[in-house]
Amino acid sequence: MKTSAKGIALIKSAEGLRLEAYPDSGTGGPPWTIGYGSTSGVTPDSVITEAQAERMLGEDLVRFERAVERRVMVPLDQGQFDALVSFTYNVGEASFAESTLLHRLNAGDTAGAAEQFSRWVSAGGKVLPGLVRRRAAERALFLGIT
Repeated sequence: MKTSAKGIALIKSAEGLRLEAYPDSGTGGPPWTIGYGSTSGVTPDSVITEAQAERMLGEDLVRFERAVERRVMVPLDQGQFDALVSFTYNVGEASFAESTLLHRLNAGDTAGAAEQFSRWVSAGGKVLPGLVRRRAAERALFLGIT
């Protein structure tokens, strides 16, 4: 599967576009981030163009789409796939792989999996309003509410 326009819009909205590197909101430092939340190869002095940000997003999407496809063992509809790619894009493949969300989904408990989105709203020990909004949007997309 590929992330739909709706899924890409969610990621772009949640991540925002920054053309200069910025520190992680949880650590105040690494991993440094740029574009639409890209971290690969980013240093504190990195600067990119909008076209480069789009390219980086596309590369990141392929990586996270593959991660979702590798880890999910049940059929997904487009909204579920998009929500899981957005979630994995944000938390990383390792966290996704170990999550109760994934374990419940693979056990056939779709409703239980959906309830897990709201548990992932903290960074650096603090609840972040942006993560609360993102997880609510991901959950809605996962459940086909949007």
